[in-house]
Amino acid sequence: MSHDDAFRALDRQECLRLLAKVPVGRVIYTRQALPAVLPVNFSLDTDASVLLATSPDSDLVRAVDGTVVAFEADEFHAETRSGWSVIVTGRATVVTGPAEHERLARTGPTSWMPSRETVFVRIEAEMVTGRELRGATAGQ
Repeated sequence: MSHDDAFRALDRQECLRLLAKVPVGRVIYTRQALPAVLPVNFSLDTDASVLLATSPDSDLVRAVDGTVVAFEADEFHAETRSGWSVIVTGRATVVTGPAEHERLARTGPTSWMPSRETVFVRIEAEMVTGRELRGATAGQ
């Protein structure tokens, strides 16, 4: 396998299909003018937006509302040297509409952290990119 064959760019639909298979990703944002990365559980909404569920007291809510962020999820297999990575880039907003909040309370992600109240953050899927790493056998 040549180096050029090791990676394959994924189209938007492939990226979204793969994202729907994993429960955890990482939101990349700016905190105090420095890059920050936070692992989060998530789900995809019907419009392909990434949805996060968190506490209203979360630093994440204050840091990302109204800003452009990146979200990355992946799956890798060390033994076969294969896997994929998908990045969603877009504006993050806190869901404030009561009807939308109620819908997401039924269909959206559930925070893995205990909280009496849930705030949903939506990351618009403005740019979706991904790549697949194809496995290589030993000695190649």
